[in-house]
Amino acid sequence: MINVLFATLPVRWEQYETPLKEAFETAGLDVDLRTKFAPEEVDYIVYAPNSEVQDFTPYTRCKAVLNLWAGVENVVGNTTLTQPLARMVDPGMTRGMVEFVVGHVMRHHLGMDLHIKGQDGVWRDHVPPLAQDRRVTVLGLGELGLACAQGLAGMGFPVTGWSRRQKSANGITCLSGDNGLATALSTADALVLLLPKTPATENLLNHERLAQMPKGAFIVNPGRGELIDDAALLAALDTGHIAHATLDVFRNEPLPKENPFWAHPSVTVTPHIASETRARTASQVIAENIQRGETGAPFLHLVDRTAGY
Repeated sequence: MINVLFATLPVRWEQYETPLKEAFETAGLDVDLRTKFAPEEVDYIVYAPNSEVQDFTPYTRCKAVLNLWAGVENVVGNTTLTQPLARMVDPGMTRGMVEFVVGHVMRHHLGMDLHIKGQDGVWRDHVPPLAQDRRVTVLGLGELGLACAQGLAGMGFPVTGWSRRQKSANGITCLSGDNGLATALSTADALVLLLPKTPATENLLNHERLAQMPKGAFIVNPGRGELIDDAALLAALDTGHIAHATLDVFRNEPLPKENPFWAHPSVTVTPHIASETRARTASQVIAENIQRGETGAPFLHLVDRTAGY
């Protein structure tokens, strides 16, 4: 019997209990899944960083902590966590992120707001350029960033991707390093932010880097709120250097009512809905990793503790 502790907020138990049990059964795993165990009896922890479990020291038998979130910045620095930590790479989450990013890039590319909001009797015959003439940059080429870059390239956009480490992908111009970042920003008529939150990425999009972007560019941020210097973005929006920003993530969530993003005419606020872990597909990922742990195979999607993701 494999003891699996489900350590998340109670509301998640209702969403995940049945999909997880079905995934374990399909994988041929004999699992006792519970929300409470004596710590020394736990073999695996299905985890969310906002759960009650913050001290991993008592979990002496635990073989791995399997994060339900794609982001691990709220747990990776926990010094009591000595077990392997796997982040969530969920096909359902990836698909949802691609749909969100492509949808909002297309919205701005086509100038849809001009017609949706402009039902005032004025004939606005603005014709947008073709996708081939709108350059898109995606910062972050992990699972989500690469999938979004490929989705946008499939629509005909010339796509540049930037990552900390050099990568390669068919149909994507891949850059890295400081010089690569400057190039990626200078060609970003549209910028999509999908980097993790680390000390190196906090406030990455500051006054200087926003100024490197073409005038009239737009930004879509479904990654992390901390990637952007908020004051710098507001200033760039006020001058018109940045035409619009769609922001799905923020330093403080829910976004406080007094935050100036709410009232800014060139900002769209969405309430952290770009993508969500899907219980059924995420459960299959968790079952596969537990199966690997039981057979001695390497775990999937292990976190690099030094890099922070």
